[in-house]
Amino acid sequence: MIEVSHLVKKYGNHLAVDDLSFSMEEGKIYGFLGANGAGKSTTMNIMTGYLAATGGEVRIRGCDILKEPEKAKRAIGYLPEQPPLYMDMTVEEYLFFAAQLKQISKEKRKEEVLRVMEETDTAQVAQRLIQNLSKGYRQRVGLAQAILGNPPIVILDEPTVGLDPKQILEIRELIRSMKKEHVVLLSSHILSEVSAICDQILILSRGKLVAVDSPERLVDKLQLKHGASARLELWLLGDEDRAKEVLASMEEIHLLECQNREGGQCRVLLEANGKEDIRENLFYLLAQYKLPIMKLLTEERSLEEVFLELTGNEEGSAGKGMEQEAEREVTEDAGNL
Repeated sequence: MIEVSHLVKKYGNHLAVDDLSFSMEEGKIYGFLGANGAGKSTTMNIMTGYLAATGGEVRIRGCDILKEPEKAKRAIGYLPEQPPLYMDMTVEEYLFFAAQLKQISKEKRKEEVLRVMEETDTAQVAQRLIQNLSKGYRQRVGLAQAILGNPPIVILDEPTVGLDPKQILEIRELIRSMKKEHVVLLSSHILSEVSAICDQILILSRGKLVAVDSPERLVDKLQLKHGASARLELWLLGDEDRAKEVLASMEEIHLLECQNREGGQCRVLLEANGKEDIRENLFYLLAQYKLPIMKLLTEERSLEEVFLELTGNEEGSAGKGMEQEAEREVTEDAGNL
């Protein structure tokens, strides 16, 4: 559906996108992750034809976005971070206007507008001015605009930004339903959102692609890298001093915390010095000294840890300047779209 090959975008001396290559298959939701200035929005703007690349190629269903822009763009529905809405129009008027811009035939226009309003649950506000809608409904209208004409590819830039928790859950469910008929690419700063919605995650750092995989596999890889028992929490039946003395004999561990709790139990927090699983040895050692394990918890790694490890302490200040320059470039080129 989408093939991005060796994509490069420069703003003066700033390299916003650095030799980026990836592909996307139908029937999946893909998530773009990255700090501010990592190149997410720039890449999406190039993929949708809003920006020209400095180098590389983007093919949409086999069509080069630069050489065959009209044909490629017909396959894309796009919702930018700020939905392109006309506040003085009603929802229905706006969607008919958008359908006309997308060159949907007059015979099919009404049917198509009714379809997208039904799918996005905006039919009940069809006759209301967009300026009088809540932000959640405005976002739904933006999504309705994006899927007008049933494009096979839908690209969403921060689709839930600024929404309340209830609205976020509603939009997430709506996006999940889209993958039945569309390839969906979304950008978000909310890691839990990406983990909950996306089948595949692409992590960008300083314009480079540093990871592509499912959320579960990315977490599993991090867990494997740091060892299955990198950090453990134990509840032992016994005294704190006795537990410290016994655990000190194990060179493979570093004791972080040990203290008595109610009921004669002792809570112990420790981490492994290496990557080997120490749980079996730990069990036999404590059993030998009659310190039964009442509970053992293995620390679960998270997508947040994967993200931080892969992107480091990436700062977004340079990226902010690049994003502002990108906005100016889009504005200057708007007449050529």
